[in-house]
Amino acid sequence: MPKLKSHKGTQKVIGNNSKIGHPGTRHNTGKKNAASNRSGRTASRISKADANRLKKVTY
Repeated sequence: MPKLKSHKGTQKVIGNNSKIGHPGTRHNTGKKNAASNRSGRTASRISKADANRLKKVTY
């Protein structure tokens, strides 16, 4: 049986740590208010259940 490949898209988003960025902060930020832009800069932690689930995908 061949080796399983790690999911590269998930690795790019999450990497090896358990922090993830907020959605909606990539573009069109000029029309959003300043508070939502500031809160989108800080990273948030993913839940323990999601971390265990993603560990299987990204190895």
